[in-house]
Amino acid sequence: MSSMFDHSFFDRILGLICSVFDAYSAVLFLHFSDNTYILTSHFSLGDNIQNGIQVQPGKGLVGWILRNNQPLLVNDFHREGDCLGYYPQEAESMIKAFMGCPLSNGQGALCLDSKKSYTFSAKDQKILHQFVQLIEVLCQKFENQEGSEQEQRFYAFIQTFHTLRHSNPRWTIFLENLLQALAECTDFNYCLFASRDELGHGYSLEGWNKSVFRRKDLQRRKFDINAGVIGWVFRNHKPITTADKGERVRGAPLFEKHFDAPRFQSVMCLPLIVHLRTRGVLVLADEENKIISNQLHEFVSLVSDQLAIFLENLYLKNKLRQLQEL
Repeated sequence: MSSMFDHSFFDRILGLICSVFDAYSAVLFLHFSDNTYILTSHFSLGDNIQNGIQVQPGKGLVGWILRNNQPLLVNDFHREGDCLGYYPQEAESMIKAFMGCPLSNGQGALCLDSKKSYTFSAKDQKILHQFVQLIEVLCQKFENQEGSEQEQRFYAFIQTFHTLRHSNPRWTIFLENLLQALAECTDFNYCLFASRDELGHGYSLEGWNKSVFRRKDLQRRKFDINAGVIGWVFRNHKPITTADKGERVRGAPLFEKHFDAPRFQSVMCLPLIVHLRTRGVLVLADEENKIISNQLHEFVSLVSDQLAIFLENLYLKNKLRQLQEL
């Protein structure tokens, strides 16, 4: 599911749904990554719900719907062993009734609750299913629209890449401009480039779109190649993302543990392999949860491949210059 839905638009629809069913809250969970669903939109008469809450199939009543792909109606809600999954514990104690419906193909779930017991009926659940079908259509339209816009951004970046290569012959200036453009194109807060030393004992940051450390002296120091997510990529010569490794990467330190860097919830680290060695790692990182789609992964992989070719050409030019000076 898209990370760029118009949440205010869905919030208004959920407000209408709450009014139709005389509900206290309405929540929409959409598939995020792996086995995780995220609260994308909500409307509530209270202020205890926040977008971004995550649930997994089987956890709580929402998780039951997601795991079993079936609607659920609980008109006399008790908390012995059950929970909704989107309220703080003290706020959940007020809820007496719950109703939810799954979206098709494991896309998510639309759920309602009420402070009054026996608020919802089997007929209400059939009507809720019609709202689910409406939301599915809207999700598809948003996804198609975003896909088209994303393709245009990717194409524009490829043009930028080509222009930068010819207008900035110096590697440092080219890299600085490229990382800034890539961060804007992918909507990630940080875009970094790490390069290893000749012996392969450590690596340092060679470029960034914005400083990742509060202390500026850390930005250019050498880091241990045996620590952190970036070090793992250097050692294993494989990409790693929060889309395929989930909680193993989410919140894990990019560098060594004791450095004062943000706890990133979304990470993409791709190796740049030159002459069978990982010479650099291209990093995209953000403190917020981001959808890392196959399309985005393929695009960033293409960028890292082009960067590797650029580095290899620089390496060969330097070798040629050294031979000419002998």
